[in-house]
Amino acid sequence: MGGDLGPAVTVPAIARALLLYPSLSVRAFICGDISAHLAAAGLQQHPRLTLIQAQCTVGMDERPSSALRTKRDSSMGEAVKDVAEGRSQACISAGNTGALMALSRHFLKTLPGIDRPAIVSAMPAVNGKRVYMLDLGANVACDSETLYQFAVMGSAMAHTVEGIDRPRVALLNIGEEEVKGNDQVRHAANLLQDAPSIHYVGYLEGHDIFTNKADVIVCDGFVGNVTLKTCEGIAQFFLAQLRESFGNSLWGRVLGWLVRPFIKAVYARVNPDQYNGASLVGLRGIVVKSHGNAGIDAFFNALEQALHSAERKLPDGIESAIGTVLLDKH
Repeated sequence: MGGDLGPAVTVPAIARALLLYPSLSVRAFICGDISAHLAAAGLQQHPRLTLIQAQCTVGMDERPSSALRTKRDSSMGEAVKDVAEGRSQACISAGNTGALMALSRHFLKTLPGIDRPAIVSAMPAVNGKRVYMLDLGANVACDSETLYQFAVMGSAMAHTVEGIDRPRVALLNIGEEEVKGNDQVRHAANLLQDAPSIHYVGYLEGHDIFTNKADVIVCDGFVGNVTLKTCEGIAQFFLAQLRESFGNSLWGRVLGWLVRPFIKAVYARVNPDQYNGASLVGLRGIVVKSHGNAGIDAFFNALEQALHSAERKLPDGIESAIGTVLLDKH
């Protein structure tokens, strides 16, 4: 029940998910009394909601190493362990990202052939499409082999979740020419060109992220995290500018009222809440990270993503893809 707003957000989101998905059961790990939130959401005695009291919580500013050493019995640690021990099919948390990654690696372990898990999320693209980008912050420095593994996992996710037969994979770079980029990116490009099971389409520049030139975009966690947060900031800035422009005069307010349905439709496509929920891929289980400041709609979307990943058995799809790529190398 972590995140900036805690059960004020997570409990109503869970209530909505339980209402919309009759086959869903939720095991919520809590620390403290949340009875008022449960009553407000009508979940006091819900047959598909189980509450488990944990010993402690992980602070948002706590170091991952400290959480791994002293907070394995926290609500976050117990939730991840629940997946590792087979009682749950997926874990969703809005808490400390570094701690979630550390605890997930400890309890779930990585899939064979994967050195480091990555954080991946969908982003909007033209024509109603989606593009998956990874890594979004788990690994700030990556060698070429790690980028190659990210490409394999991203391709498997696009295939498993979106049903794309041959996902197009690109490396995010400062130019499209082969000589551009650092050594790690250029060497990763060579590895991908030699992998017949990966549909590698070359380098992609930042201005092409949303143009549907690729289904999967690969980068290190430093670049990915900055890119993601910049895109989210631009979406919020765009909306604020529209509100300011249309509110400056009577005619502006009239025009704003006339075009409001169109603006709402466009913003619905780029609203970061629609894409909340980043998967920690490369693990032997499903873990989804929600934004810490997520509202009810955003956290519900993270719940939905975890549910769909479990239904499609995402880790199995990634493990199968890894096996195919290992055969490519031999």
